[in-house]
Amino acid sequence: MSNEEQYEKVVVVGVQTTETDNQFHYSLEELKQLVENAGGEVVGELTQKRERQDAKTVVGKGKLTELKHLSEELSATTIVFNQELSPRNVRNIQEEIEAKVIDRIQVILDIFALRAQSKEGRLQVKLAQLSYLLPRLAGQGVNMSRLGAGIGTRGPGETKLETDRRHIQKQMTDIRHELKKTEAHRERSREQRKQSNIFQIGLIGYTNAGKSTILNVTTETSALEKNQLFATLDPLTRQVEFPSGLQATMTDTVGFIQDLPTQLIEAFQSTLEESKAVDLLLHVVDASEDNIAGHEQTVIELLKELNMDEIPRLTVYNKKDLIKGDFQPGLYPNIVISARDDDDIDNLFEAIEKSIKKQMIPYTIEIESARGDLLIQLRNETIIERQLYDEENQVYFVEGYTRENSRWNRMH
Repeated sequence: MSNEEQYEKVVVVGVQTTETDNQFHYSLEELKQLVENAGGEVVGELTQKRERQDAKTVVGKGKLTELKHLSEELSATTIVFNQELSPRNVRNIQEEIEAKVIDRIQVILDIFALRAQSKEGRLQVKLAQLSYLLPRLAGQGVNMSRLGAGIGTRGPGETKLETDRRHIQKQMTDIRHELKKTEAHRERSREQRKQSNIFQIGLIGYTNAGKSTILNVTTETSALEKNQLFATLDPLTRQVEFPSGLQATMTDTVGFIQDLPTQLIEAFQSTLEESKAVDLLLHVVDASEDNIAGHEQTVIELLKELNMDEIPRLTVYNKKDLIKGDFQPGLYPNIVISARDDDDIDNLFEAIEKSIKKQMIPYTIEIESARGDLLIQLRNETIIERQLYDEENQVYFVEGYTRENSRWNRMH
């Protein structure tokens, strides 16, 4: 495939209304990054400041004419708006412009379609794309024929989007039915972990903050690590052992982003349930990011939306080796690390254990020397602070922290 066929030439369009200049600039830069991640080449941009978006064409008549000339001049095949487009917007813009017209949401959905690895992940993305397209089938008109391939059309795009509403609704019902099966399996696994009293930790954060790297270095596994948006879609749960001996699980989940499409949150509900069941959230933040406050706010708002804001949280400021200038953490409790630094990972283990202890209660227990098996279990399921051996009575005195409903509380 030649380069010209491979990369769609894209013009990005943004309308600044209530955002600050910095917020607007950042959002537009992020859109460009999204387009590149989806396999497009940004050849131009058009911006406009308005009190509110134009109801008909988002940008208004004069700017639309400018956009038409710009796209023709740059031979752009695709126009991507930073704002969500209604079917009416698309129809009106399409009357003036020859190129394919899509919005930020379609690009994000497209990247998800490219990245989804598991059957469940692919089904969730397809469901999100179909639920986005369903209300937009009417009135797509000329744009429908231009949505033949490329960015914004992967996944269900290969099936003819002109297929009637009922066919799409049936597909959505079938997908939901399939997802229910995997959801039931996931629920059983979660219940087993709960019953086994294993402490569960969830990784959350803005996309590309370094969650998969932290999962890899703390659990010694090899989750996909890439410097790209949405590298991880499928939740991955791994066993982690703390220096004290405590065994826990750690789950990596999909990264968040500004204006994460509602359709995606709904479709990924069962995946996000993995994080809802955890005892502690590690909120991973890229400390070298210019728009750090925006990233933090996006994640915190989404946690509220998902009813996960009550779960105890430790903020992990990652990539400290890339920080330029002064750094002041904005969220507490926190730890500042580089996931590439072994000493920092030791400190991270310590900080997580400290957070875990806050949810536990102290215990003291005597164990006969012949019951070495109980000592091993105690080491795996609790945080041992002190262990003494009484030779005369041949017993171990153990002090530490355990969960309130733990069997170890009932034994002492």
